[in-house]
Amino acid sequence: MTAPPPARPFRRGWLLASCLPVLLVLGMAASVPSPAPAPAPGGMPGMPGMAGTAAGTAGALQSPGRGLAAEQDGYRLDTATGELPAGRPSALRFTVTGPDGAPVTDFAVHQTRKLHFYAIRTDLTGFQHLHPDPAEDGTWTADLAALAPGSWRLYADFVPNTGPHAAELVLSRTVTVPGDPAPVPLPAPAGTTTVDGYTVALHARPMAGAHQLVATVSQGGRPVTDLQPYLDSYAHLSAFHEGDQALAHLHPADAVNGDHGGPTLTFQALLPEPGDWRVFLQFQTVGRLHTAELTLHVD
Repeated sequence: MTAPPPARPFRRGWLLASCLPVLLVLGMAASVPSPAPAPAPGGMPGMPGMAGTAAGTAGALQSPGRGLAAEQDGYRLDTATGELPAGRPSALRFTVTGPDGAPVTDFAVHQTRKLHFYAIRTDLTGFQHLHPDPAEDGTWTADLAALAPGSWRLYADFVPNTGPHAAELVLSRTVTVPGDPAPVPLPAPAGTTTVDGYTVALHARPMAGAHQLVATVSQGGRPVTDLQPYLDSYAHLSAFHEGDQALAHLHPADAVNGDHGGPTLTFQALLPEPGDWRVFLQFQTVGRLHTAELTLHVD
């Protein structure tokens, strides 16, 4: 895969001038991809008994930044296999190795979790957001729901526990699910969607760069004011760029005050590329997690 075009300089300047803790920017600049390191003999480093060359080569290394690289700043995501079964749940084993080549076992708690794991198919369907727990040897297991045939990108979002200024990293690899893929056309851009009886409206300036994004939640025409905290905030928004699957995710800036969130959620959003983005907004009420999906066009 060729590297994406470099980000425009003014966007990086905006980012460096900004100190908004709620904004996650996944790579404002892309560099030329480096060759993939050779897989460790006999399987994945630190995971003895995981056979085959797929462990070190599952998903080609790609240009760093925006969640599209398997390796960044000396950290590397390795999956136990490059293929997962279709139509049934599967458990994917993986490790994150550090600059010393050993599996990382010390992760900072980040948004209440040590690691956030995402899965999405090439056509931006089948979104999954998981929070696996690590084994003592640094092995993680992501329990994925049934996957449809096709190519899937898997992301690991984490912060190594190396100090108060450790950078958040998002690494990814692709895996194949065998079978005859049935691509789903990306739904047209829309400002509202419904899920589980809730209506979510997204108000955004549809331009690449940094802008404020506001979402509102209602039910039966009435504003919802009982959103519960989810990952230390009242919502979690993940957005994937059509074509390359670049990832951005962020949390609202609204202060958390018990089970009294909503109806308005304000985000400081940075979607660095124009085009269509598939947005997944997750929020919780009465102990149940809801995932609203819609397409946002960015000029």
